[in-house]
Amino acid sequence: KEQWEPTIERIFLTQASKERHHQIREAWSFDWQNHGEAALVNEEILRDRPEGVSIYIWAPAIVDFVQSSRMAGHRIVPLGHSAGAGAMMLTTKNFPLSHLPYVSLVLIEPTMITREMFEAHFDDRIRSMEMSVGATEVRRDVWPDREEAFRWLSRRFPFRTWDPRVVRLLVEHGLHQKFPDSKTVTLKCDRKQEAISYPDVDGHFEATTELARVCRTLPVHVIWGTSNDMFPDYFQDSLADATQGRIVASASRVHGAGHLVMQEKPDHLALKICEALDTISPYLSLRSRL
Repeated sequence: KEQWEPTIERIFLTQASKERHHQIREAWSFDWQNHGEAALVNEEILRDRPEGVSIYIWAPAIVDFVQSSRMAGHRIVPLGHSAGAGAMMLTTKNFPLSHLPYVSLVLIEPTMITREMFEAHFDDRIRSMEMSVGATEVRRDVWPDREEAFRWLSRRFPFRTWDPRVVRLLVEHGLHQKFPDSKTVTLKCDRKQEAISYPDVDGHFEATTELARVCRTLPVHVIWGTSNDMFPDYFQDSLADATQGRIVASASRVHGAGHLVMQEKPDHLALKICEALDTISPYLSLRSRL
């Protein structure tokens, strides 16, 4: 979750000089239950979950926070990247259209697709998932210390394409000391837990269906990178297919970025997010939907 910090910082700075209703009060980021610090908190439970953690499990945890007293009366805009986009989309699932808890929603390089489109391009999708799984399973995950981890990652794909601030945040917050009396560090997110998430597609099918349900009531913005290194045009086009009821408020692109746009171009991504935030009416509130 800490990888969001450069993007969040630029959003705050950009919106600070604008009208009060476009300024940002606060921002929260969430680890998936088997990623980052959450992976350590849930370490024992995850040992008994070889099937990983579905976005079906992530989404309700976010809903609990959204419905907490901490967020009461706030104009909330969820942002989700990659699988996080599907998770954020699923958080609207159990709300009637008249009681959606958000004023807008931003999906960034979402892994959402219809079942029909997935099956129509089955071989291509399976090949892409198998490549992601294979690369994850053999990725190096232990380093003698944090500085060596930073140097190694900075020279290797895909990390060498990232903003150095994000690589540093990964090293500081995505790794932990393997043994208390040693500087050796390893990934907090177990490689097997990450790898098993790629073939887990059902939640992303349902998230696409949910987009069609809420998009006429809730403005949904989609942001892609200009490099289709993960999702081809047919994948992206299907998400904004108005003939299937999926009408997005805007679709924009961050130049020079691929699927990992939040890691590669955090400042440019922030500006695209701010463009979406600026379209929210000052008169739109949760009460106006009741």
